[in-house]
Parts: sequence; structure tokens; C-alpha cells
Amino acid sequence: MTTTTWIIIAVVAVIVLALIAFAVRSASHKKRAAEADRIREEVHVEGRKLERRESIAAETEAKARAAQAEAEAKAAEAARLQDRASSHREVVDSTRSNLDERREHADSLDPRVKSSGRADDQVDESDRVVVRDGNDGRHEMQAQDVRQDARHDVQAQDVHGQDVHGRHADGRPTR
Repeated sequence: MTTTTWIIIAVVAVIVLALIAFAVRSASHKKRAAEADRIREEVHVEGRKLERRESIAAETEAKARAAQAEAEAKAAEAARLQDRASSHREVVDSTRSNLDERREHADSLDPRVKSSGRADDQVDESDRVVVRDGNDGRHEMQAQDVRQDARHDVQAQDVHGQDVHGRHADGRPTR
């Protein structure tokens, strides 16, 4: 074998090796491209799932904000109602205290009230008073009857301070 033959064999061997390397490399590229395409498809599918989950998360966050706002509104309403109830309670307590003071004052003025703080319901015959009517007439009545007449006169007055006969409480006629 001559040198030329050896050179031709070497060149052919190099070409065959280059073709084999090119084929292996080409197969590897195809395999890697197929793997990349598969990964891209998986990423695309997972991305769609992620978008759905993201929309669910946004919807849930919106519901949570709405529930929080509703809870804050209810808490504000509860606080407002509590303040209103407290205001009513203060008025009730103040009015009750005022009524108690007025009752105690009435008891202090009434000679029939014993030290226990209650009026004596029994009226004996000596418990009589002299009452003058509008004609300067004198009438003798039991004190209990005078109290009932006074209550009747107070009840007969309307909101304008007039009695049922059109007179003011001090006796002067209305217009």
C-alpha cells in the first residue's frame, strides 16, 4: 500500500467520522429540541393553572376585603348603638335621680310622712282643712279630698297651661 492509499483511507476515515459526529450531534439536537418543546408545553399548561389559581386568589381576596368592610361597618354600628344606649341610660338615670329628689322633697314637705318615708293612708276625722272657693266661700273638707281635687285640676290642664274651662292655671281667662 502506498502512501496515497493511506492518505485516501485516512481522508475517508475522517469524513466517515465527521459524518458520524454530525449525525450524533444532529440526533442530540433533535432530542434536546424535543425535550425543550415538552418542557415549554408543561410550562404553558402549568401557567394556565397558575392563572386560574391567581384569579381564584384575587376573588378570595376581594371577598375577604368585603367581609372585612362589612365587619367594620357592623362594629361601627354596634359602637353607635352602644353610644345611643349609653345616652339613653344616662337620661334614664338622671331622670330617675330627679324624680327621686322630687319625691323626697314632697315627702319632706308632707307632714303625714313618717320617718320611714311613706305617707299615712289613714285619714282621721280631725284631718280636716278649710278651702276657699272662687266666691270667697269657705268649705270644710277632708285633706284626702283636697289632694284628689288638686290631682284632678292638674290632670285637667292641657299642654298650654289651660284647664278644660279655658282658664290659665292662675285663674285668668284666655283671650
